[in-house]
Amino acid sequence: MSKEMKERVERLRDAKNKALLGGGLEKIERHHHKGKLTARERIDYLLDPESFVEFNLLAGHAAGNPGDGILTGYGTINGKTVCLYAQDATVLGGSIGVLHGYKMYKTVERALDMGVPVIGLLDSPGARAPKADEPWMETSTTEKSGSAIFFPNTEASGVIPQIAGIMGSCAGISVYSPALMDFIFMVDDTSHMFITGPRVAKSVTYEDISMDDLGGAKVHCQLSGVADLRAQDDKECLEKIKKLLSFLPSNCNELSPIIETDDDPARLIDEFEDIVPDDPAKPYDMHKVILLLVDNEDFYEIKAEFAPEIIVGFGRLAGQTIGIVANQPMSYGGALTINSSRKQARFIRICDSFNIPIILLVDTPAYAPGSEQEHGGIICHGAKVLYALCEAVVPRIGVILHKCYGGGGLGMGVAPGLGTDIIFAWPSTEFGVMGAKETVLLFYGAEIAKSNNPQQLLEQKVKEYSDNQANILTMTSTNPHIADVIEPRDTRKHVIMALKLLRGKKQIRYPKRHGNIPL
Repeated sequence: MSKEMKERVERLRDAKNKALLGGGLEKIERHHHKGKLTARERIDYLLDPESFVEFNLLAGHAAGNPGDGILTGYGTINGKTVCLYAQDATVLGGSIGVLHGYKMYKTVERALDMGVPVIGLLDSPGARAPKADEPWMETSTTEKSGSAIFFPNTEASGVIPQIAGIMGSCAGISVYSPALMDFIFMVDDTSHMFITGPRVAKSVTYEDISMDDLGGAKVHCQLSGVADLRAQDDKECLEKIKKLLSFLPSNCNELSPIIETDDDPARLIDEFEDIVPDDPAKPYDMHKVILLLVDNEDFYEIKAEFAPEIIVGFGRLAGQTIGIVANQPMSYGGALTINSSRKQARFIRICDSFNIPIILLVDTPAYAPGSEQEHGGIICHGAKVLYALCEAVVPRIGVILHKCYGGGGLGMGVAPGLGTDIIFAWPSTEFGVMGAKETVLLFYGAEIAKSNNPQQLLEQKVKEYSDNQANILTMTSTNPHIADVIEPRDTRKHVIMALKLLRGKKQIRYPKRHGNIPL
């Protein structure tokens, strides 16, 4: 090596070593003091050891802004290739400038080109404010910029999984992009999402509110439904992202993953008979049903804290990833609501995008009544679910555990003609416009009130209606859309056999630009 080349190599090494420190040791220490990992530490923790390949490490180097406040590249997570970026709050606060935005845009674009998941670890206040004496410095001269990141996000939607980890206080551009992605993770106390922060809110509306109360992890996981999961710290958040990836294919052209779980596909579940009560009005925890149904009781719930009357998430049956949509009788009796409809429709479309079969576990009294729901647009929100169900082409299996009244069969996809491939029912299933007691009171209320023993006559009429009209054995004799009435203990075995049948399902739709879902 010549002397000149040796000097150049030394300068290169020095420049890269400085870039690896981001904003410097002092800023890194302040970052740690807040309980946060640095951008580089987050990437190292998330990816397999020694697998990270970084692009544009020296961007911003000449200006003294290593990486221009963002790390980008690719690596592997449990052997699966991903593209990712991590905003570095130790450099210019992680704000999005020209180079920063270009690197972010190219990461999503590259992931789309390669057909691999993209992960964004966001820690940014949004767009970078230009200096007063150099207003042109942060004016984008390229279409591939931070202000245009929404274009590749939209192009990638439904093609590759897009996952956002909100690792700090994010605003503006830094929350719009995650909102276009498939999943959003947040961290308690240290991550926030808002369009405008507390200071702007106070100056405009005079509302005095903290960052946590305005846009913290709890707010977005419980109230707004913007975020899907939250964690106690950065490491737990990254672990949750790793696990989620294990359930997802790399792109829309792959079938849902199959891994070995060592859980017997023919396993009988005797506990089911004790979990679901005879009385349809008595609540029980649907989580118990789900955990016993899936392989090794491994269920990855999405939006667990938002609209708990519906449960959605990923599990495995005979090793194959499946999506579960289930009513939760412990919340609102399992009724369908505005928020549950938003949650349900979104999850169904994610599953359909990535070839993940859907299992519907049904026990619902139908849509929640009242002015709050009607004035809030339950008609439109409920229609989102119908659209998602009818649009979906992935294998879909329904299991009716108990009550399925009124529009519940529509909202849960087990009414005839909605495209659910195979529907099973337990012997405890009750169909009807409403419950047996409510139906009897509607038709025989006056007669019962005049009788010598109203309670006895009511019980007699309810039993007659349940045995004759609402009885599932009677209904299946004239309703062939229900494939079979099965013993609860055999549910896992029947669903797995149905999944094997439907693994190669093909379905042709009318060609069109796109549908017009009722947003």
